[in-house]
Amino acid sequence: MSIEKLFSLQGKRALITGSSRGIGLAIAQLFGEAGAEVVYHGSRESEKLDEAVAAAKANNVKVQKVVADLGDPDAAKKITQAIPDVDILVLNASVQRYMTVEQFDAAEFADEININVSVGIQLIQHYIEGMKSRKFGRVITIGSINQLRPAGRLFAYAATKAAQNVVMLTGAKEYASYGITFNNISPGVIATDRNKAALADPKIVENLMQIVPAKRFGMAEDVAPSALLLASDAGNYIDGSNIIVAGGMQL
Repeated sequence: MSIEKLFSLQGKRALITGSSRGIGLAIAQLFGEAGAEVVYHGSRESEKLDEAVAAAKANNVKVQKVVADLGDPDAAKKITQAIPDVDILVLNASVQRYMTVEQFDAAEFADEININVSVGIQLIQHYIEGMKSRKFGRVITIGSINQLRPAGRLFAYAATKAAQNVVMLTGAKEYASYGITFNNISPGVIATDRNKAALADPKIVENLMQIVPAKRFGMAEDVAPSALLLASDAGNYIDGSNIIVAGGMQL
């Protein structure tokens, strides 16, 4: 099989949550280049989401848009009613709240669990039947280096990402025989909007650089190729894996 066919997503529909910016946007754009029909998702109508969709259309990508706040109890229902079936599901959207153990807030943690884990499970629950019937499916979660080495103020977020990875491991065991794979990608420090404020602090940058062997922070485009590998035929025997894209930060 040629390299082009190995990494082609022609004929596949992919939904990427949180794809108006950052890692989600980079994945959506790369999937479009690989031939997929791409469903862009945003928590609300925004200029960034519209720009992403317009850019995809300008590149002749077949594209759809869905808007749903994942904090809404009916978020999964809204998404699946608008997009009844997909071949590839990338669970990228999440919330990240800073809190130490002493600052722990049960309500905020419940919100993180819901958005980062529960809604994703509901989406899997809906889309898995179509994947089973076609004997093809890809479920990819975007985790975090924090699930391996949690930062003190991100222990709650790290816990949700660890839980998300357990969902992937379980799915990998249960659905491999249907040709469906479940994998997680754990990015390290990525220079996205989410991290803009933290990376504007010279002291934080200095401290982080000491634990990143690559001596640079990643870009969203550094993460997207791993998602393409997992989504395409090139990754059809990768299942239940956690791919770390962190410049060696896990070492």
